[in-house]
Amino acid sequence: MTDTAQTPLARLEALGLTLPTPAAPVANYVPWTRSGNFVFVSGQLPVGPGGAIDPAHKGKLGASVALEAGQAAARVAALNLLAQAAAAAGGDLSKLRALRLGGFINSAGDFGQLPQVLNGASDLVATVLGENGRHARFAVGVAQLPLDAAVEVDGTFEVVE
Repeated sequence: MTDTAQTPLARLEALGLTLPTPAAPVANYVPWTRSGNFVFVSGQLPVGPGGAIDPAHKGKLGASVALEAGQAAARVAALNLLAQAAAAAGGDLSKLRALRLGGFINSAGDFGQLPQVLNGASDLVATVLGENGRHARFAVGVAQLPLDAAVEVDGTFEVVE
């Protein structure tokens, strides 16, 4: 018998979070694609309930956005990422193993805390998925992101049946 306190859903709920409804794509792409047991999730923005980005999660890190707000934006984007990945796994977070996260940080040219920003996403995924949440990753600074989002996060997952 599985201890429900150790399930990804229970961990998510313990954080006071719920999976949002996966966002529909806004251009000519799909939110995720599956090949065998691998799921590739398109970049997710820090879109909150109601489909909007919190003004605190818009702009450039190292200019108008503080590190802590960037980490919070990465966390929201990661929650959206998990929602898409769960949809690809039939709605079951416990079937997911994170393989890689990619972080795009809208940043000023001299902003050097890119990895710390992406920790907001990595920490959430690792906490929710437990051992299956440990992943490889990259974080890069970019000049601009859609809707002036501070962060965009994409990911690759494996569905473990």
